[in-house]
Amino acid sequence: MKISAALVKELRERTGAGMMECKKALVANGGDIEAAIEAMRKSGQAKAAKKAGRIAAEGLIVVQQDNNHAVMVEINSETDFVSKADDFKSFCDAVAATVLRNSPSNLEALMAAPLVGGEKSVENARKDLIAKIGENVNVRRFALMSTQTDHLGVYLHGTRIGVLVDMRGGSAKLAKDIAMHIAASRPQCVLAEQVPAETVDKEKEIFSAQAASSGKPAHIIEKMVEGRVRKFLGEITLHGQPFIKEPDQSVEKLLKANQASVVHFERFEVGEGLEKKNENFADEVMQQVQA
Repeated sequence: MKISAALVKELRERTGAGMMECKKALVANGGDIEAAIEAMRKSGQAKAAKKAGRIAAEGLIVVQQDNNHAVMVEINSETDFVSKADDFKSFCDAVAATVLRNSPSNLEALMAAPLVGGEKSVENARKDLIAKIGENVNVRRFALMSTQTDHLGVYLHGTRIGVLVDMRGGSAKLAKDIAMHIAASRPQCVLAEQVPAETVDKEKEIFSAQAASSGKPAHIIEKMVEGRVRKFLGEITLHGQPFIKEPDQSVEKLLKANQASVVHFERFEVGEGLEKKNENFADEVMQQVQA
């Protein structure tokens, strides 16, 4: 089958492997890039398969809070130019304020709620904004946290990464430090036990295939796989990661030393998991001229 250059390029970016290896893997797996990555990891050709989706869509992360509540929303636009416009920023702020005021149970309830500062629903205000700026606007997701006695960690890195942390015990400063750590280190969950079993099983399968090529005895291979799984879980869980301000200390030890625990966190990054349409500007201009 014919494999496009764009697909080969994407596989190279995601694996760090050579062009020919990428093309062969895609051909062998019928053009399925995820299957090709898994096969290359098993054979040791892939240096690292990126687990996060490519950051492609534009927009803003907005965070607002009062004494006991914090809200974070992601709203997307098609271009960075629009995301910096006052109309777009005002809409994002109003949506966040609407979540803070109404505590909607889901995105559908939010879109039906009256927008703070206006007479229309969030959905109708969104449609009006689209008509005004000439770009699609999408209210993608929101997170709302509340606490009565403990600490909310809130951190916004520019306008592209936001984190909320529900912490029991500890201090307000520690809660913010943990939020900053999560922004930088991208843990998937708090504890190793919270990692989905299918994720762990898939990594075991890949590590087993890699270790099998070493020619070592089965009991040695088993220990190698166990060690790699432990390392993997340490890398993707908050407790297992080294604290960014004190790399010699894990986050788990830091929390225990401060008699604190993280119940839950939310991390948003603009466009995470989304991919913009790749357009050629010169071709677009030529099409308009010809029309």
